[in-house]
Amino acid sequence: MTSQRAELRTPVMADVARLAGVSHQTVSRVVNGRTNLRPETRDRVEQAIRQLGYRPNTAARALVTKRSATIGVIGSKSGYWGPSTVHRTIQAAGREAGYFVSSANLQDLTRDELVDAISHLRDQSVEGIVLIAATDEALDVARAQEDLGIPVVVVEGDRHQTRWTVGVDQCEGAVLGTRHLLDLGHTDVVHLSGPPSWTEARARLLGYQTAMYAAGLRPAPHVTGDWSARSGYAAGLEIARRRDVTAAFCANDQMALGLLRALHEAGRRVPDDVSVVGFDDIPEAAYLIPPLTTVRQDFGAVGRRAIEILQCAIRGDSDDVVPDRLIAPELVVRASSAALPEGTPS
Repeated sequence: MTSQRAELRTPVMADVARLAGVSHQTVSRVVNGRTNLRPETRDRVEQAIRQLGYRPNTAARALVTKRSATIGVIGSKSGYWGPSTVHRTIQAAGREAGYFVSSANLQDLTRDELVDAISHLRDQSVEGIVLIAATDEALDVARAQEDLGIPVVVVEGDRHQTRWTVGVDQCEGAVLGTRHLLDLGHTDVVHLSGPPSWTEARARLLGYQTAMYAAGLRPAPHVTGDWSARSGYAAGLEIARRRDVTAAFCANDQMALGLLRALHEAGRRVPDDVSVVGFDDIPEAAYLIPPLTTVRQDFGAVGRRAIEILQCAIRGDSDDVVPDRLIAPELVVRASSAALPEGTPS
């Protein structure tokens, strides 16, 4: 019985030191992230940690290092594919980097909710916060925290909005999607935009306008949605009545889904009568009828980059060593976009 109890005992730092053939202090230096160690010694200790399944006592480590090893993540309860996927990847990347991740999911992302969430996380002694909410109010709140000693990294894809930011290059993604339609011969391209209070929506609108002007064309009056398929459907009913429109660039895939339904009900065939391009590349995009051409965002890369930048902010690194804050988007061409048929007025 005694030997069985010993086998079930949780491994401690002394066990790691014994297996690795090093001192207790050396194991402590590895666990606490010290750099003054030979690489072969660090590798031996890390191998022993993995072999034994040793887990450091975070409370004790915090007393030694004066760090909580905790970060906060603030997101929304919207359930939209992009923000929810980024949230999951940030949590995973944070844990892989050795942090405990404390999350706050807000209902409406109002200023009061954001301020309360940041205050709650500060009470938990977090070392930094990642904010997944690219609204004007969220940016205002993030900028207000810059002098309070806790860095806030905002996921929104515009390096000019706040010092610490990360995301896919939204403007470039919109240029890719719009230019694809223009290269297919379409000149009457309408944009279905997201809500104007979102910086990502404004960046995608800017990208659409940039591509149109670069082609010597005047952007058509855009239609505004709220990111939902329902709003895309409502906008689609309006777009379907505009017989001059031969192509639509949508600010996200959910709205594109609603647009496809509205065009179908109106007898406008996709892509024969109207070509459609979305943004995000949700998992269902390849299985819509027709499969949706869209701009892919690498949300996994965004989550990992957010943690890298947060670590730079926590260390107080200068801007010249911070990884690139913007990640390149990718155009994924499927069957919802096609060349303008010969003889079609343009």
